[in-house]
Order: sequence, then structure tokens, then C-alpha cells
Amino acid sequence: MNYRPSKEKYYLEIAKQVAQRSTCKRRKFGSVIVKNDQIVATGYVGAPRKTKDCFERDECLREKLNIPHGQHYELCRSVHSEMNAIINAARSGVSILGGDIYIWGADEKGNPIDTFPCFLCKKIIINAGLKKVICSQKNRDYKIYNVSDWVKEWQEKDLINDKEKYQ
Repeated sequence: MNYRPSKEKYYLEIAKQVAQRSTCKRRKFGSVIVKNDQIVATGYVGAPRKTKDCFERDECLREKLNIPHGQHYELCRSVHSEMNAIINAARSGVSILGGDIYIWGADEKGNPIDTFPCFLCKKIIINAGLKKVICSQKNRDYKIYNVSDWVKEWQEKDLINDKEKYQ
């Protein structure tokens, strides 16, 4: 039987491979930006270029400081995969306006987790002009978010009232 995965599964599998380059001890995340059915940028969780990552330092600063997941990102050595994908597109001079971003993630043991952008990444995704965010889920294939829905929700409420939050 000839099986062909959906576009969503296809791009999420590529994001999964991108995540394998992650240099975060707590999480592996990979992002793929697609525009006009073409991959235009990728990114993974990692320390800024030419700086030491958690593996090179043999410690996670957030773990050392007992910071729970989803809090005080400014104390993390890594840049999120979504941010890195957007930055990589900019470094290459590639427009991502109107594109979609696919996000795949796993915990420190490599087990798939539900992915969802943090507040910082959501704001960057909105300003980058991306249309859809397709997030991998541990108990189902994926979940699709329309960025315009986030904007509308934030127009009516505040970002702190989001119904879904980064874990």
C-alpha cells in the first residue's frame, strides 16, 4: 500500500529532525517555516551563535536556580526554536510573511510533548506575519492555530487571559 503523509505530518516530521540539534538539557524543540509549500527556514532550541550551551557548560542554569518550566525565560541560555527559525529567515533575507510555522517538541528523555508557543514567541509570530501555527501533540497528531485568532483574542482581552498557555 502506498502511504503518503499529510502535509502537516510531513512538515512536523521535519521539525522533529530539526529538534535533534537542540542544545537545551530540558527540552528538544524544532520549528519549520513553510511558505507557498516550500520550507524557507528552520530553527531549534539553542544558545546564541558562538556562545556556550548547556551541554558545553554541563548544566542547565534554570535547573540550577530551580526555575519551573514556563517561567523566567530570560534566565535561559537558549533561544526558542520559533525565534531561531524567524531569525534564520531574516539572516537569509527570506520573507516569511503569510507563511506557516510547524513546531515539534520533546522532554529531556525524548518523549513527545504538547507544543505551544510561549508569550514571547507568540508576539514574535504575530509580528512576523505568519498565518498558522501547527503544533505537535503527544496524544494526537497536531493542533492548528490561526494567528489571526490570537490577535482578535488579544484585542478583546489581554494576553494574560489566553485560554492556552505554554507548558
